[in-house]
Amino acid sequence: MATEHARDIYVDLASLMRLRFNARGFSYLPRQPVRSLLSGRKRSRLRGRGLDFDELRHYRPGDDIRTMDWRVTNRTGKPHVRVYTEERDRPVIVVVDQRLPMFFGSEKKMKSVVAAEIAALTAWRVLSSGDRVGAILFNDTRSLERKPSRSEKKVMNWFGDLVAMNNELSVAPGHESNPAALCDALRLLERSVSHDYLVVLISDFYGWDQESLGVIRRIGQHNDIICSLIYDPLEQNISNAHSLVISDGRFQLEIDPEEHNIGDRFEASFKSSFAHVQDDLRQHNIPILPVDTAEPVTDQLRHKLGGQRVLQ
Repeated sequence: MATEHARDIYVDLASLMRLRFNARGFSYLPRQPVRSLLSGRKRSRLRGRGLDFDELRHYRPGDDIRTMDWRVTNRTGKPHVRVYTEERDRPVIVVVDQRLPMFFGSEKKMKSVVAAEIAALTAWRVLSSGDRVGAILFNDTRSLERKPSRSEKKVMNWFGDLVAMNNELSVAPGHESNPAALCDALRLLERSVSHDYLVVLISDFYGWDQESLGVIRRIGQHNDIICSLIYDPLEQNISNAHSLVISDGRFQLEIDPEEHNIGDRFEASFKSSFAHVQDDLRQHNIPILPVDTAEPVTDQLRHKLGGQRVLQ
């Protein structure tokens, strides 16, 4: 049985299964708590289920008389109708990055483990809302697509794929990072979704470029996208570390971040890349959820998507 420390380095299926009991207190549905990051966003017309009030407008020939708003009509002297939109099933796709740069953590968990936990929490939350959920899982060499489903068994199957991909991560010789894999996964996503999907992209966005942005922009024209930007606190404050030990799986090397301003240069590069990704996404009105590796993932999602309010 895996120890708690081992689960911080590699994820296991039992841990992802247990997260179903933590998948509350946050929501991806359009009606958001006031303090939620998604509160007040202009939403697409196809979300959730049932009938949702959309607008009040002047009566037009052919409108159903049963939709007439007599109170407004009497007050204005002009016929008005209430327009409703049908809220249909909304499939959800989680895109999970399991590349080598995600295999990093300085305090608590690896970024790759945090990404897997966000994916599992999202899947359990979506299933509890009655919607379908699927996944695109990718690492440095391949991508796996799993179609959206309401079946717990099928979701558990891609949890198993995610665990397997996560457990393949290693800093041993022969494992190399592939910045282009992010864009490759996004192209697969673009081919997979049509209209009115919710996409939850979970990554540290290593390899982000204008081509990746172009794919995201096209997907976002007809779908909703939420980006979970995973980072480790050390990446933002590496210059404050007194010494660092790095390894390639065989040898270890201790370095001083102050020597040759290594820490300052790394920190500046990270902050510039971090800000660049966020600026690109915000320009296209795509919500960003920065999630760190030090604090409990569930608490972070509840704070940013639930406003500290538990939703049953």
